[in-house]
Amino acid sequence: MRSIKTLFTTILGCLLVLCVACSQENTSSQGKPSNTDNENALAFRYVALGDSYTYGQGVCSNCGFPRQLLDSINEEPDYNGSLYSIAQTGWTTTDLLRAIERSDPSADADIVTLLIGVNNQYQGRPFSVYEEEFPRLLDEAITLARGEASNVIVISIPDYVYTPFGQTLSNKEAVSQEIDQYNQFALQTAAARGVTYLNITDITRRGVEEPDLVSGDGLHPSRKAYRLFVERIYLNALGILVD
Repeated sequence: MRSIKTLFTTILGCLLVLCVACSQENTSSQGKPSNTDNENALAFRYVALGDSYTYGQGVCSNCGFPRQLLDSINEEPDYNGSLYSIAQTGWTTTDLLRAIERSDPSADADIVTLLIGVNNQYQGRPFSVYEEEFPRLLDEAITLARGEASNVIVISIPDYVYTPFGQTLSNKEAVSQEIDQYNQFALQTAAARGVTYLNITDITRRGVEEPDLVSGDGLHPSRKAYRLFVERIYLNALGILVD
C-alpha cells in the first residue's frame, strides 16, 4: 500500500504541475445574468486570470472565487454581469501569458482579477522569471480593463503548506517564505501601477486548524475558503462598478 506522502505527491503531480488532461485554458464565459428582468441593470464583464486557484480545482464549477464573486454581485438588483476566465491548473506566469495571447480577449472588461505564481514557486522556476513576467501580466490585465488600473485587483498567492499535502513536505518553512517573497513582489508591483492588492494568504494559513478550508483533494481551497476570499474582494469589486 502506498504511503500517504506518496499519494499526495501523485495528486500534486497531476493537479498542480502537469495536469496534461486539463492543459487547455478555460476561456469560456460563465455565469448566467440574474437580473435580466431589470432593463436598467448595469451589464458588466468580469475577466479572471490565473491558475488552479482561479480555475477552481478541487471544487464544483460554481464554487471557485470568481464565480462566487460574480454571483454575489449579481444578487444586487442593479447589476447583471458575466464571467470570462483564462485560468488552468498547473499554469505558471509563462503559461498564462501564452494563454492570453492565444485567446486574444477583448479589452473591454469592467473588472479584472489576477492571481498567479504558485506554480513558478512549486516548479522551482527562477524568481527572476516572476520578476520579469508578473509585471507583463499586470500590464495585460490593465489593458483588458480598458486601460484602467483602478479596475484591476491582484490577489495574493495562497499557501499550500497548510493543507494535508503541504504537511508532508520537509521544507514547509522555506515554501512559506518563498510564497511571501512572491506576494511581496506582487504587492510592490501592483502599488507602483495603482492597482489594488488584496491579501488572502492568511485565510489559507488556517487550513491545518480549520480543515474545512481545504477541498477534498487535500491541496486546494474549499468552497468555504473561496467564500472568505470573496468577502474580502466583494466591496472592492463593487466599488469599481459604482465608480
